[in-house]
Amino acid sequence: MPTAGGSAGAVENLLPLALSRPHDAIASARTVLARDPLAIDASIAHQAWGISLRQLGDIPAAVRELRTALRLAEQSGRSEREADVLATLGATLGRAGRSREGLARLDRAVELSRGALTGRVLVRRADVLLVLGRHREALDDLRLAIARLRRSGDQVWEARSRNYRGFIQLALGGTKRADADFAVAEKLYAATGQEFEYAEARQNRGLVAYSRGDLPSALRYLDEAGRRFAAVGVVWPDLAIDRCGVLLAAGLSAEALAEMDQAIAQMEAEGGTATKRGELWFAAATAALAAGDPQAAQDRADRARRLFSAQHREWWSVRSSMVQLEARYQAGERGEPLLRRVSAAARRLDALGASEASAAHLLAGRLALAGGRSRTADRELELAGQHSKDTPPMARSAAWLGKALRAEARADVRGMLSACGRGLDALDEHRLTMGATELRALATGQGAELAELALRDALRRDDPRRLLVWGERWRATALGVPPVRPSDDEQLGADLAALRDVVRRLDASPDPSLEKERRRLEKAVRDRALRAQGGALGSAASRFDVDALVDALGETVLVELIEVDGVLHAVVVRDGRITRHEVGPMASAAVEVERSRFRLRWLAHGRGARGQVQRGPSLDVLGERLGGAILGSAVERLGDRAVVMVPPSRLQALPWGLMPALAERPVNVVPSAATWLRARRLRPPADRRVVLVLGPGLSAGRAEVMRLAEKYPDATVLANGDATAEKVLRELDGAWIAHIAAHGTFRADSPLFSSLRLDDGPLTVYDFERLRRAPYRMVLSSCDSGLAKPVGADELLGLSSSLIPLGAAGILASVVPVNDPATAPLMLALHDNLQAGQSLATAFAGAQTEARGDPVTVAAARSFVALGA
Repeated sequence: MPTAGGSAGAVENLLPLALSRPHDAIASARTVLARDPLAIDASIAHQAWGISLRQLGDIPAAVRELRTALRLAEQSGRSEREADVLATLGATLGRAGRSREGLARLDRAVELSRGALTGRVLVRRADVLLVLGRHREALDDLRLAIARLRRSGDQVWEARSRNYRGFIQLALGGTKRADADFAVAEKLYAATGQEFEYAEARQNRGLVAYSRGDLPSALRYLDEAGRRFAAVGVVWPDLAIDRCGVLLAAGLSAEALAEMDQAIAQMEAEGGTATKRGELWFAAATAALAAGDPQAAQDRADRARRLFSAQHREWWSVRSSMVQLEARYQAGERGEPLLRRVSAAARRLDALGASEASAAHLLAGRLALAGGRSRTADRELELAGQHSKDTPPMARSAAWLGKALRAEARADVRGMLSACGRGLDALDEHRLTMGATELRALATGQGAELAELALRDALRRDDPRRLLVWGERWRATALGVPPVRPSDDEQLGADLAALRDVVRRLDASPDPSLEKERRRLEKAVRDRALRAQGGALGSAASRFDVDALVDALGETVLVELIEVDGVLHAVVVRDGRITRHEVGPMASAAVEVERSRFRLRWLAHGRGARGQVQRGPSLDVLGERLGGAILGSAVERLGDRAVVMVPPSRLQALPWGLMPALAERPVNVVPSAATWLRARRLRPPADRRVVLVLGPGLSAGRAEVMRLAEKYPDATVLANGDATAEKVLRELDGAWIAHIAAHGTFRADSPLFSSLRLDDGPLTVYDFERLRRAPYRMVLSSCDSGLAKPVGADELLGLSSSLIPLGAAGILASVVPVNDPATAPLMLALHDNLQAGQSLATAFAGAQTEARGDPVTVAAARSFVALGA
């Protein structure tokens, strides 16, 4: 948000310095006052001191200094001096929540001022009007101010007036006009050396990018602004508020909440304006709501609302009330009283021109539908569905959701499906502005309800083809295009290398300082990735084609598992015929998956060796239960064919080979049918390079890799200190087959830091994403290398999933820890089959026959999954 300041002065340029470098301005003001100056010079020094204190958050002290400055200005007999101090005092009181007194001071300042000074006073009055949410009145003041200041050649104050006007235009939805004003302000601040305000202009350019849906650019602008604020020694709460909004739009609600908690704690400890305290609590409430903590959201929104009400800030107060109402809905409240309050809040938001009005109408429509109030629902959802052509993609998607719900209530199936498609198209546009896999995956969560509406319709019609099409429409879309990250990003490479070194040293000897450095480097790597700009809209994956899928499958059977309202359905595609089979509750399937994974982990640690007493169901019994919970009657359609399994993200960590119906047959597991089609169309590289990698601390892996080196005499072998990240990445790029025997670590807290342990430290997903092309086939004979974290609507983030958009046609990885010695024979048999020309899934199915007999070896075989095609 913009700031208000003092006028140009005669005492060593103190007033401009106060807004540019407040600490330096205070020191200079002290020097001036120590000389016992004339009243007019002392007034300027106290005014500069007061402005500096305000910038640093000490409002009570700032007001004291400004009252002293006003008294000295009155003594000087200079009306223009008195007007300037009155304006600064009025703006400061307005920011402190004392808007009535502040506006009275500013009105008096307007009466006393003339010419360019009037322009400067009007800017500060506009600041208070902006705080109060009286945007139109503020725009009237700024229009007059800009005209006067431009005529007088006052560049600093023209820049400030344009900064304010840009901020108001942005609040009213005029992103183009806002950006034009901010761009002019930025140039003027740079020309006049206003360092603090230049940082603020960069921050506001970030707000424009955010409003347009360009989150990577917004994050870059805000980062730069933060560095510039820090350089002048200012902690600026507006920056935390803006970052909160951008992080929420990116789906990073936990981080947004942490950002606000830190900002509030800092303000409580160091002091700050009452107006800003309310805005911080409001932002914290929105973050808590997005993070799924309705009670915290209600408490924080109530604190904000009470502050805003005391400050007579209706625009903010109504918005806070709306967050409280949304939190009550999220907590499960329904009924007529809540509907009345939400409808009233929506009308007030409309009158105030607040952007939250559409979301309020959408919530009112939902409540009316739940209460059987069809006429009210129709009216509210019609208002929720209104948007202009310039509306950002996320807001357009929300508007299309309103249209879809309205059409569904009217039994207008065609209209509902059209709205669902248009809403998902808008989110495609939003998703593709981002280069980072993580942000693309999180963005899909916004479209879950649109996809579910269409899926329910397909179930009602009992139309398996339509169910398949809509199931694919919003599944694993983040893997449709590779992440946008230049492979020659030197800073990213340097940070990743430093991170490997720190983690390697931490593994050798725990050290709190090294742990702190690890966290810092991980943040730097992730921040850099999140700011990657997306590609052109035309790079979006083409629409899913069922006929192309049928042609490509041939004799193979595809089973796509789709969850609708907590029930799992299997859509089977075989010989051109598409059938649907209701399997059962998703919760039951999840329980069987965990039971199976627990037993396989138990066996991996040697607890199932011969002679030990086995407790609980056998693997065979667990496999039967798992098959029933996952496939149900769909198993009857499989025959003896090869199978492509497409599970929802929540079931990705499933040991498919444990099911009797899938054991020892070729099974490819993919996050979407579209992903399988893309992987199948990949062609192997002309250069049949084989790369074998052995990580440290893997005794069984050494024999495995050395035996494989005998099978591939021309292979590149990286072991014994040569398996370093840069060497491994260089050799993996575009290889035909890569086999990595290394300890793996899955990071559920931050899945893109999941890694393989090499000689110089962990090779993370961020490292793999620097490849121009992943190996055509990749075998990861290490623990948990096939795990991924479900995020967004139906997306996966993890080590193996990251290789799919980078060009890997097939990946073999484990979904539970494996016993390394028991794995080695399986890997040797796998490569024998690959050398015979078999596909990865077929080669793995044949290799599993080597695992019969010993339960630990059987468990190792059942723990691997062939991903891709």
